Amino acid sequence: MNKLELSKESMSLRWRNITTNYSHWLSFILLMIVAVCVNPSFLSWNNLTNQFVQGAIIGICAMGMSLVITAGMIDLSTGSTVAIISGLSVYVLNATKSILLTMLFCLAMGLALGAVNGLLVTKGNIAPFIVTLATMSAYRSIINQLGQGGPFTVSSEMYESFRMVAAGKTLGFPNLLLFFVMITVITSLLMNHVKFGRYVYAVGSNELSARLSGINVDRVKFLIFSYAGLLSGLSAFLLASRLTAIQAASAGDGYEMDAIAAVAIGGTSMSGGKGKIIGTFLGVLMLRIINTVLIMANVPPFLNGLVRGIIIIIAVLAQSKKKNK
Repeated sequence: MNKLELSKESMSLRWRNITTNYSHWLSFILLMIVAVCVNPSFLSWNNLTNQFVQGAIIGICAMGMSLVITAGMIDLSTGSTVAIISGLSVYVLNATKSILLTMLFCLAMGLALGAVNGLLVTKGNIAPFIVTLATMSAYRSIINQLGQGGPFTVSSEMYESFRMVAAGKTLGFPNLLLFFVMITVITSLLMNHVKFGRYVYAVGSNELSARLSGINVDRVKFLIFSYAGLLSGLSAFLLASRLTAIQAASAGDGYEMDAIAAVAIGGTSMSGGKGKIIGTFLGVLMLRIINTVLIMANVPPFLNGLVRGIIIIIAVLAQSKKKNK
């Protein structure tokens, strides 16, 4: 083999490495180029921060979903968890007049509901799909019964101060953007610099091998669902703050699908064992950018779901081809 052939082979290997390990970045850059071509003002500061603000609440849910899917599981209860917690949080806020207590309530309830999923999966030995399908239905049913068709509305006394948690800014940055970035950093540190993160990847790669190597798989799964529930609780708190009036039937509707889509687009393997938190972060932004581009291109809003579905299929097919190489 001559030098030219070696050079070509080396370039081919480098390109394959880039497309395999940095596909989420390449996709994000390509999508940004498309957005700028559709509307040159897309890169304005207000528009860019708006992408973060619009995607932040679902993005926080997606961070929890990223762990669940990396471990080879699924969580369909995310949207209903957000709905029930956000609705009840309004009760708590109106009763206590305390934003801090309301946030602590949301986090505690999210943790508890996530723990319920974890216990049913581990101790009940029920498939995550079945468990979370059941809790999705149960939580939505409960909040619909409590709401009786009407909204949970923040009192006029607490309206402005509570609304500013989500609508306000800190040092010139929208609070929702800061919450999203903070949770992304925490989750990334958890997955990349803590032993627990290595366990999550190990369980997703091969659960039997993980057990044989001494990993307490049930504990890992329980903690994953608990963490996902905790983040759903935070998302519920921010949603209640942003809307100040929660409709039981529509609050959090479709959040689980958007979170799964963001994780898939971000390059996390749907069969588990492989994925990056930064990929999920970019996946959330890509979903928002896609919606924005469709609006700018005057595509009917009812077709957004079709486009999102096609993108998910393409992302999963790309993962499948990488495995077969």
